[in-house]
Amino acid sequence: MIPILILAAGRSARMGGRDKLLETVDGVPQLRRLAQAAVSLGGGVYVALPHTDHPRHSIINDLDVTVLVVPDAAEGMGGTMRGAVAQLPQCARFMMVLGDLVEIGADEMRTVAHAALAHPDAPIVRGATQSGKAGHPIVFHDDVRGGFAHLKGDTGGEELVRPLIAKTVLVPLPNDVARLDLDTPQDWADWRTKTGR
Repeated sequence: MIPILILAAGRSARMGGRDKLLETVDGVPQLRRLAQAAVSLGGGVYVALPHTDHPRHSIINDLDVTVLVVPDAAEGMGGTMRGAVAQLPQCARFMMVLGDLVEIGADEMRTVAHAALAHPDAPIVRGATQSGKAGHPIVFHDDVRGGFAHLKGDTGGEELVRPLIAKTVLVPLPNDVARLDLDTPQDWADWRTKTGR
């Protein structure tokens, strides 16, 4: 399988002091749930954190994951991606998934990974909503990897993926799971009311 990088170094700035990656989903902290799903695929799992004494570390330290410390996470998503990808081992391709996507699980990661293996020359293969909006997980070919070294600020990888849209393979996933993140306490409350999770 493909190595998986979970981006989990953000600040949860809109959560009013709560950490969205420690919020429970199906009785398990979100980050642990996602890491467990990734580990079950057997391709190697890497988790980007701002430092090892972060509370998030304590909920995954018994799992078979490698923590990547990314001091530049304070800079924003660009800094997190730049610092984390630089620490990944050499590989033909790797998967990236945001730590706060509450409905991404092993099935979704497996589906996108299989699509990437079926399109070995595609620079980017990524999950999408049923309506065709690009989301996560995202598999990057090694040919794209060098571009991460130039990312800055909090714009994420848009400057990297935008020029490759025409060559990107989109993989439809159920409903809006590819893009559903919960950034505020109200988002979490609404989602729990809707799903009962």
